[in-house]
Amino acid sequence: MKIRVRGGEATAIAADVVIVPMATGEEDGRDVRALARRIGGSVLKRAIAAARFRGREGQANVLPLQGPRRQAMGVVGLGDEARLDHEGWRRAGGQSRHLAGAVSAARVVVACGTRAVDPTQLAAFVEGFELAAYRFGKYKSDGEAAPLAVTDLTFVVAEPPAETSLESLWRSIDATLDGVRLARDLVNEPAAVKTPTYLAGLAKKLGKEAGLEVEVWEPKRIAKENLAGLVAVARGSNEEPRFVQLRYRAKDATRRVALVGKGITFDSGGLSLKPAKSMETMKCDMAGAAAVLGAMIAIGRLKPPVDVDAFIPISENLPGGKAQKPGDVIRFRNDKTVEVLNTDAEGRLILADALMLAADTKPDAIIDLATLTGACMVALGTQVAGLFANDQALADRLLAVAVETGEPLWQMPLVAEYKDDIKSAVADLKNIGGGHAGSITAALFLQEFVGTTPWVHLDIAGPAFLEKGLAYAPKGGSGFGVRTLVRYVMTLQG
Repeated sequence: MKIRVRGGEATAIAADVVIVPMATGEEDGRDVRALARRIGGSVLKRAIAAARFRGREGQANVLPLQGPRRQAMGVVGLGDEARLDHEGWRRAGGQSRHLAGAVSAARVVVACGTRAVDPTQLAAFVEGFELAAYRFGKYKSDGEAAPLAVTDLTFVVAEPPAETSLESLWRSIDATLDGVRLARDLVNEPAAVKTPTYLAGLAKKLGKEAGLEVEVWEPKRIAKENLAGLVAVARGSNEEPRFVQLRYRAKDATRRVALVGKGITFDSGGLSLKPAKSMETMKCDMAGAAAVLGAMIAIGRLKPPVDVDAFIPISENLPGGKAQKPGDVIRFRNDKTVEVLNTDAEGRLILADALMLAADTKPDAIIDLATLTGACMVALGTQVAGLFANDQALADRLLAVAVETGEPLWQMPLVAEYKDDIKSAVADLKNIGGGHAGSITAALFLQEFVGTTPWVHLDIAGPAFLEKGLAYAPKGGSGFGVRTLVRYVMTLQG
């Protein structure tokens, strides 16, 4: 898709639809009056009034009229001007993409009028516009098709910046959104397809194409390295586990970040079997791994001045004849022992392996992503991820980045007193708490395996898989976390 930013009159540009973003109260403002003169009299204002459009966020209407070049006309609400932020522009971009699809538009003009719009706001709009077009239709024979591709997106602004100053911005968006789409595809893919072997093979292929170093450990190497959590969880499945490491190396880098993603390609709960209804979406239990892989592919293309390592443990969690049993004890590579009381609390077991390996590389920060606990969804719902940290400066940095990317995080406490809830009578730890504060006790368990390294754990159980679509994310895998990880790494200085 070609993206342009220019001045002039929106209706003078060849396009299939002209979309006008408006804040609350602007439906009768000077930009509308100026546009109405070009269209003809008060017909535009009457159309806006007939649609009961008030510029509220989420409002989007195709108007029953045409511009001078017979373009379709549409309006999109930005909400309260005083509260308009990048996420407001991102959602407006998503709504605009839906409008373009409704009129089968391949060429779209966005008329910003006299509004002062900076490049970062345009970038947010483009993100929403592009992401709203995503569809996972691989297995539909005659169902919903992807909307018509938009070939041209032109912004008309009062003071357009030089196109050359925007080229790197568009490249960054393109690489990042490819990572989001990859993560969405992988989460949406059936578990019968995305086995650990498949996921590891894809990571190897895409990683090498992006210029990354890739290492895939098979069962013998996994056992040799004493990844005891991964070995234990994988025992119940006929599918072999895999452990994937990806490395991005920058020239003269002085900072290093480690990313860890939970890769349970299907979670039945093991012998602590989930109810059937709870298993329906458990193909999404590798969303942390998908986000880390998508972010690493984008980082490989964007080449930030920072070294980045990724650690992705991959397995199924099934109740086969060799499956681990409640009461089993695992001895990890750091000699900590864990009593497994619930085999459905398996994610923290494979993450423990990965976190120890990540800490061994002596990074400046470790960030892990995992669809870890239903308790986090109880606390924060389906659109916000929980953030746990042993380093407040790192937490603050990620919270700020998440505001910019529109992937909301909420910091949760690591309550030291709750560590008693994961003490075992027969081992050092047990893999479940006492029934309360489940997301906190899970994070406290993970903390036991990072040492003193600055660390953030993101519990993405809620926003990783959407039961209903949002402005720029349809139902299914959301790709949550990719944009935040990429943004965080890109803002670090080597």
